Amino acid sequence: MTRTVPRILIAGTHSGSGKTTLALGVISALRRRGLKVQAFKVGPDYLDPTWLAAASGRPCYNLDGWMGGRDYVERLFRRVTREADVAVIEGVMGLFDGAKASEITGSSAEIALWLQAPVLLVVNAHGMGRSIAPLVAGFADFEKGVSVRGVIANHCGSASHRAILCDALAASGLPALIGAVPRMGLPELRSRHLGLITADPVENCSAELFEEFAVGVERYLNLDEMLKIARSASPLPPLSPGPGNEETPPGLPVCLAVARDEAFHFYYPDLFDELEQRGCHLVFFSPLRDSSLPQGIDAVYLGGGYPEEFAETLAANEDMLENLRKFSRSGRPFYAECGGLIYLSRALTTREGKRYPLLGILPCETRMLDRRKRLGYVEVRLKEDTLWGKTGTRLRGHEFHYSELISDVTEQDGWCAAYNVKTRHGVCDPPEGFYKPHGRILASYVHLHLASRPGAIVHFLDVCARARLSGC
Repeated sequence: MTRTVPRILIAGTHSGSGKTTLALGVISALRRRGLKVQAFKVGPDYLDPTWLAAASGRPCYNLDGWMGGRDYVERLFRRVTREADVAVIEGVMGLFDGAKASEITGSSAEIALWLQAPVLLVVNAHGMGRSIAPLVAGFADFEKGVSVRGVIANHCGSASHRAILCDALAASGLPALIGAVPRMGLPELRSRHLGLITADPVENCSAELFEEFAVGVERYLNLDEMLKIARSASPLPPLSPGPGNEETPPGLPVCLAVARDEAFHFYYPDLFDELEQRGCHLVFFSPLRDSSLPQGIDAVYLGGGYPEEFAETLAANEDMLENLRKFSRSGRPFYAECGGLIYLSRALTTREGKRYPLLGILPCETRMLDRRKRLGYVEVRLKEDTLWGKTGTRLRGHEFHYSELISDVTEQDGWCAAYNVKTRHGVCDPPEGFYKPHGRILASYVHLHLASRPGAIVHFLDVCARARLSGC
């Protein structure tokens, strides 16, 4: 018999309602009680999951209906909750906000529906009394099958304010108030332009901080009632037969070097799981601190992050720059994504107007902007055979960046735009997916969701294996 893990989805009425701090508090309090907590984040987010992972002591996984699809989301959830006592899912934006205004697609509600996860609705109750009732009623009745089982009033006032909110919900026969958190009742988290500051274990978070979260939640929430709701979740239906197994290409196991430090850390952990499952050996290195690349590697992956915050240090690490340049001339696969694309460029100009020379592999410069350049889901169709598939392959991902290219890469010899990119509204974006076929170098602002596309992973490993066999 398939085991069904107790689960809860913490959703908000809108962005900024306090979902993240409450999720951190709930996770910390549950761990304090000795439970193994598996954390999830709905949507394409790299920053909140670092905090959720630090609080839970386990990797946090993203659940994204638009990028991953239902089958992948359900299989991922079951796989990573096998040894957990309870799953805590933090929503994205408002409960029903997603890829389209007319559909549930890509929303927290979609994930709640697929996983039959009871929802705790976080409401900013500042200045609100009986009006909480029609607000909650609207959310509770809006989408059939989405079960709002409890309400958390954030930014609550006095004890009498809590009583008013509680009575208003009870009198209307609505989900009960299971918590009322006053302003400053939980620790505040710092942020920068892309969202929260990463949960760096040294600078930003500590055992003491998560203890504060746990104490606050135990004080202001009825955690026993929340656990009762989580344990009441319906058993998940049987999974349909899985997709065909894409085998790892023959040949020696592939060794992939992944940049991971304060400047580069935007990765989905399930991608690493999928790569390792297919025999790929991952080794991590720091462009900030290391002077050379790991030995015996077949490919390099530069993920997203905050290279602009560390541009001076990156530019000063000449040994690493030269090692990466040398690798780029070897013909072995080299993939750079968003922040990695910036690092791959000739130079970065910061908001303050300072220019820092970087790798110079991508024949253009980048510059930071005061306003966001791109945000949203995109679908990619490959116009050329690339590292991730053959011509015509479709992949999904998202963009979120405050920088731009200064010149056209495709005007340079040997480079082409291999991606045909469309937004979720069907609008075609400018040329993307800058690819140098003979060098096997691919750079893009698009964060692809590759773990849900096993064919792309197998293709990438095949390219790596062929490059090794050819003596590159």
